[in-house]
This record gives sequence, structure tokens and C-alpha cells, in this order.
Amino acid sequence: INNYFSAYYSHPSWIVKRWISRYGNDFTEQLLIANNDKPKLMLRVNNLKTNYNEFENLLKKVNLKYSKGKYAPDFVRLHNLVNITDWEYFTKGYFSVQDESTALPVYLLDVKPGMKVLDLCAAPGGKTGLLADRMKNEGEIVALDKYESRIKILKKNLERLGVQNVRTEVTDALEFNEEGFDRVLIDAPCSGLGTLTKKPDIKWKRDIGDFRKITPIQSSLLNKGAELLKPNGFLVYSTCTIEPEENYEIIKQFLFEHPDFELVSGHGIFDDDILDSNGCVQTFPNIHGTDGAFAAKLLKKK
Repeated sequence: INNYFSAYYSHPSWIVKRWISRYGNDFTEQLLIANNDKPKLMLRVNNLKTNYNEFENLLKKVNLKYSKGKYAPDFVRLHNLVNITDWEYFTKGYFSVQDESTALPVYLLDVKPGMKVLDLCAAPGGKTGLLADRMKNEGEIVALDKYESRIKILKKNLERLGVQNVRTEVTDALEFNEEGFDRVLIDAPCSGLGTLTKKPDIKWKRDIGDFRKITPIQSSLLNKGAELLKPNGFLVYSTCTIEPEENYEIIKQFLFEHPDFELVSGHGIFDDDILDSNGCVQTFPNIHGTDGAFAAKLLKKK
């Protein structure tokens, strides 16, 4: 009872009311409790510098207890919170610290070596690094951010990981006009309400009016990415939130306005338990043990 009480009152009432209305009491209780849990420490093995088996052996040598990622094969979950970035192999670029949910949009996008890929909202670069890993440093990734300070952070992260196929651009994504991309990733700015385990202060910085402010931006970014994509190319729109207004509602409206695009189901790529009724990725902290995240894949038919 005490757990439930503290879970409810550690969240603003407007969030609790929204979730109860949508998910019911039991699910909401478990979601609130999960948001109050200690964050899980997840590492992504960087195949540009090492491989999973070698990295496992390194963890064993320093007696770090871990388990394999449940949804992303190149991820490990450490059982204890440690200052892992002090380890020499972090400096050497053998791994990055990022939630397992961050891999799902990249896997869904299905990039290949030699492709031309646009990362429309790239910084700080967790997904950019994984794109390069999946492409084996071959082809080109164009990574955008409107702030030079964030691009500097991205460059530093990519350099540590040994990434060599990324071209960065300091620009407003909505003003970027280079076309001909085989794949486009839009990791859209969002409310962040799927990441409350790691960033609990977010819930006190948001209010219901934020959705009215951010959803037009998300739609504009999706429209821009679609414009720059080649015919027969694929686009993935992703967020780190569980709010429908920022997720499937954005996709639904886009598809209504763009009959030349179609939604591609994630069935056959992922286990059904991380897919919603539309075949989009949707994770929840209380069910999947990851951040709450969404990803939808679109095909440009012509």
C-alpha cells in the first residue's frame, strides 16, 4: 500500500488521471511504481571496436554481473549501478551507455552498409552510433542538430566509438533540403514521459499544454523527413514517450495527408509483445523493463 501511495503522489495529478483514463487503475499503478524504480544500467556493445563475446569476457574479468538484453542482441544489463564510464574500455569506445529501447527504431529502420541515411535529430548520438555500427562504417550518415554545442557532443561520442561515416550539419532540420536518402530516422523531440525512471524531474516540468506546443513540431519534422526520402525508401519516426498524441496520432494524421506512404508493420522483426495493435513499437517501463518508447516505420511508395 505504501508503494502505491508514494507512486501516485510522486507524479502530478494530471498525468495520473490521463493514465488511469487510458490504461485503468492496475496498469497505472504498476507504471507509476516502475517510474519510481532505480534506473537500469544498460550498455550497447560497439561492434566497430569489439564484439559481444569479447565484451562478455571483459565483464567477467572485472567481476561485473550482467544479463543479456531482452530485445536488442548487442545490449547488456548490468546488475549493479557502477561508475562504468570510468572503466578504460569506455574510453576505448568498446561500448556506450544507452537504454535498450534506443536500439528498436534503428533495428526497425534496417540500414545496410553503403546506404545514404539521414538522422534528422541526431544529438547526442546514441542512435547515430548504432546506425554506423549496423552499416559497418560504410556509406554515409548525415546527422543534423540546430545547436553547435550539441553537435560537438555528438562528434565527441562518435569519435570515441570509432565512427567514420557520419557527416554532421549544424542546421535547423526544417531548413535542410538535401534529398535522395535511402533511409531517414526522425527521433523527434517529445515530452519524454517514457523516461521518468532516469529523468524524474521531467514530470514536474511538463503540463497538458505542452502537447499542443510539441505535436506541430513533430508533424513538421515527419513531413520534412518524408520529403527528403527516396521513392521506395523507408522512414522511422520515434519518440521516448508513451503519449498517443505524440506517437500513433502523428502517424495516423500523416498517412491521411500522404497517400504515397504506407505503414510497415514490425511483425517479423520484433516479438509481438513490444508491438501495438498497429504493428508499431511501443514499450512501457512496467512491462518491458525499458524506457517507454515508440517507433513507426513508413514506406514511400513513389
